[in-house]
Amino acid sequence: MPTDILLTVVATSVVQSVFGVGVLLFGTPLLLLLGYGFVDALGVLLPVSIAISALQVLRHYEDVDTRFYKNVLVYSIPLVVMFLLVVTTVEINISLVVGTLLIFVALKNFSSVIDRTLQSIVKYERIYLMGMGLVHGMSNLGGSMLTAIIYSKKYPKNKTRVTAAASYATLALCQLATLWFIGNDFTVSFTDKISFIQVAVVMFLLTEEMLYNGIDNEKYNKIFAAFLFASGILLIMKSL
Repeated sequence: MPTDILLTVVATSVVQSVFGVGVLLFGTPLLLLLGYGFVDALGVLLPVSIAISALQVLRHYEDVDTRFYKNVLVYSIPLVVMFLLVVTTVEINISLVVGTLLIFVALKNFSSVIDRTLQSIVKYERIYLMGMGLVHGMSNLGGSMLTAIIYSKKYPKNKTRVTAAASYATLALCQLATLWFIGNDFTVSFTDKISFIQVAVVMFLLTEEMLYNGIDNEKYNKIFAAFLFASGILLIMKSL
């Protein structure tokens, strides 16, 4: 089992266990920096992400915002599949744009102008979700845009996480199905992938009991804002 992938899975699983996204958002650039190809990164991270998201949905499925989830299915999924097919042959870097968006969203609680601007943007939810599908298909960074729009809705923490998890898992399943359909080869063995999923499940269970359950709604919103801000800074640094 490759140690560098294992450490990446451990770290990003903790993040996703708290926020509903993270394995693809942070794991993809990390594995690319470590020398793995985009398809190999997806082959490892997608099953891990799906496993964690499935556990989160099982815990709080009654809190999923079904209206929002249906919009993700209709407006994001087709573009995810379409642009994933494109990106297997053409590499596009849009980290700077996505990173700037995350910082903007993270600062909404500190500026009434930003908050009003954000609320006016998310009114056009269908267009936003189409853009998210495009970004996720091309770069695997759509989870950042997903968290941004869900954070803007000011849900309680369980609804925030499980809505993100349900949407994120569906995006990941469609990506995995697309890669299977086009017949991409993976260099990481199937046995190692199963081991990474097992590690991710253990990390989720530990994080759930030792961290997530002890965070109240107010503290969660503040941590979530810090998460978005840090994600934005990292994405901008990656693009430079």
